[in-house]
Amino acid sequence: MRAEYDSEADALSIDLIDASSWDDSISIDETYCHLSVAQGVPANIELLSPTKSLSFLGEAARRAGVDPDEVLAAARSALAAPDRIVTLDFSPLAAK
Repeated sequence: MRAEYDSEADALSIDLIDASSWDDSISIDETYCHLSVAQGVPANIELLSPTKSLSFLGEAARRAGVDPDEVLAAARSALAAPDRIVTLDFSPLAAK
């Protein structure tokens, strides 16, 4: 998962998959949050004013079929490192 917080635009972008373009966008709410789709697969979550609206990420993650905790971790990482790309790998723990 790749995330980037643009501090000038006050916008958070979380790539769920690597896609060169998006075909469609689904509004999670009226203003702040959108889920983009590439070839029928959820590809990106965009969130405007993320410090005010992180609560929309859970619904976006559920609609995308991904773990809301992973999306929130990506968002928090990007907010902690503004204007840089943050990449996270969510792999299951190995059995002991």
